[in-house]
Amino acid sequence: MRAFENIDELVAAKGQHLGFGEWHEVTQEQVNLFADATLDHQFIHVDVERAKKGPFGAPIAHGFLTLSLLTHLQTTIKSADPGAFSGLAAGINYGFDRVRFVSPVKVDSRVRASRELMTAEAAAPNVLQLKQKVTVEIEGEGRPACVAEWITRLVYT
Repeated sequence: MRAFENIDELVAAKGQHLGFGEWHEVTQEQVNLFADATLDHQFIHVDVERAKKGPFGAPIAHGFLTLSLLTHLQTTIKSADPGAFSGLAAGINYGFDRVRFVSPVKVDSRVRASRELMTAEAAAPNVLQLKQKVTVEIEGEGRPACVAEWITRLVYT
């Protein structure tokens, strides 16, 4: 794991792997709540018995649930949080350049995120824009659940 003393060290870390987060279990309750929130009640997510007979042999999490977990999963990566640097006014989700759902996440699987700093550059005075490659791994699986190029902006006073 890499810890940064200041923003200049973070900017200099372009291309470096920034660490792995903690494991998080994806439960059926979480999948059901996401289905309710998004109105996506497709059987492969919420009908446990029918999903067991389906293409994945078990219910799976929505791809967008996996993507939305990035906000939690990335906070468990122990490398320094740029928000800890003095003068941060806001961190803003700016979007994604690329998102791929590589493998389904079966209910009761555990996932974790890792991230690599792709770029860190000034977007405006007092604004640092980061692009990070975030990979969501599934415990015990050879292929990731999701790979995303996530762009965030850090606004400093």
